[in-house]
Amino acid sequence: MNTLEYRGYKGTIETEDDTLFGHVLGFKNVIISYEEKNIDELKDDFQNGIDDYLENKE
Repeated sequence: MNTLEYRGYKGTIETEDDTLFGHVLGFKNVIISYEEKNIDELKDDFQNGIDDYLENKE
């Protein structure tokens, strides 16, 4: 399985019909998912999802 990593968090990379998508691993009650058409945008979406989570978890 291909993965992304950012700030100690890992996320999956999957493909279907020319779309890349995935979710951050290791959370029990939180789902952070991302979907884009290319790998650079997918990485940005993944990182933004983690940043948003960290900013709002308090």
